[in-house]
Amino acid sequence: MTNSLKHKQLAVVNPQGTDAEMLQLLQRETFEYFLKEMNPKTGLIADKTEPGAPSSIAAVGMGLSSYIVGVERGYLSRTEAVNRTHTVLKFLYLSHQGPEADATGYKGFYYHFLDMQTGKRAWQSELSTVDTAILLAGVLTAQNYFDGKQKKEVEIRELADELYKRVDWQWALNGGDTLTHGWQPESGFLPYRWDTGYSEAHILYILALGSPTYPIKPSGYKKWINTFECKNIYDREYLYAGPLFIHQMSHIWLDFRGIHDDFNKKTGIDYFENSSRATCVQQEYAIKNPLGFAHYGENGWGFTASDGPGPCVAEVNGVPKVFYNYTARGVPFGPDDGTISPWAVVASLPFCSKVVLKTIRHAIEKLDLKKYSDYGFDASFNPTYPEKGANPNGWISPWQFGLNQGPIILMIENYETGLIWATIKKSPYVVNGLRSAGFTGGWLDKIN
Repeated sequence: MTNSLKHKQLAVVNPQGTDAEMLQLLQRETFEYFLKEMNPKTGLIADKTEPGAPSSIAAVGMGLSSYIVGVERGYLSRTEAVNRTHTVLKFLYLSHQGPEADATGYKGFYYHFLDMQTGKRAWQSELSTVDTAILLAGVLTAQNYFDGKQKKEVEIRELADELYKRVDWQWALNGGDTLTHGWQPESGFLPYRWDTGYSEAHILYILALGSPTYPIKPSGYKKWINTFECKNIYDREYLYAGPLFIHQMSHIWLDFRGIHDDFNKKTGIDYFENSSRATCVQQEYAIKNPLGFAHYGENGWGFTASDGPGPCVAEVNGVPKVFYNYTARGVPFGPDDGTISPWAVVASLPFCSKVVLKTIRHAIEKLDLKKYSDYGFDASFNPTYPEKGANPNGWISPWQFGLNQGPIILMIENYETGLIWATIKKSPYVVNGLRSAGFTGGWLDKIN
């Protein structure tokens, strides 16, 4: 049977084919975001598809990591991936670093949002520590993947080194043990620190601890993890965080399977198993559906930071309900307004593949959550909101976001090949950061 005939038959019997074929198609469609929502002169990647949107430095980090997936999957050539990577790394390296309000960054950090054309600070955003870390995770992924002798590949490795080494993590402590959230030229450091409760900050602390130039002390990391709190929800004991992205973001690059820090040694499970339990809690909450939202259930879940139909109060079956715009939705303690995000489901694929695969297929075949988007899944979906829009099954976000698209591509790849995990393990900075944080065991003990 020829491939074309086989695919035609699959299209009749099962529109998405096998699970592997369904994932490959979704990954390929999603990858188009990073091919098209990019400025070829700067290499910067748009935060979202809304016209006039600035670049998000976290989306750039996602794009840099996604490019290597594209090479391996044949979505773009190695030469094109090298050119795109070289362009953005060189632009970031040469862009102005200084205390001025219209700079691109300062002390090696970058503003959360940058003008797509000039690279200057946009939206009066903060110099973001965690978003810089996500950017650098992509930078180090590229550094350890592009290992050739060709001139641009050599320069990619050199530029990546310079970008990472000039980040002054010690400055970002602002005299304390734990890292601040960021800094603004008008008012100085933000009043918040990454010091209380489980969050997406693992990638931030590991990169800060592994720095060969401005490393922070392990005491800050240990102080942070000492605030972690486990909860028993639906007979599952796990390190709690409501939004699903917290259980996913650092895992995109860091393979936590079988490695343990002081907190893991105390609880007896690693962060990977913890994310698996958190994913199951999400599904269980949707099955219980305590607030009575539409289409929650075994295949209707995914509560995370996402776009929404609000902010507003709208009447549903005679009852007023509050709807939010972009916010971090979480379970079981909220906030919850009936909005689910298919991208967050996909990003849990390595943790609970059986649960996730069924939900992905349901979102595609029953809810048409790819039909009205340019790049794979719609960002978010709310079947309870009374105004339905293009999709008769419910409200859908009019935009797609780089920070949503990246995890789809990268976690599908980690699930199928482990590519991102394997690539970042080659980085001595990441390995040193994990060891400095106190991680031992598993694959980490096998690296010299």
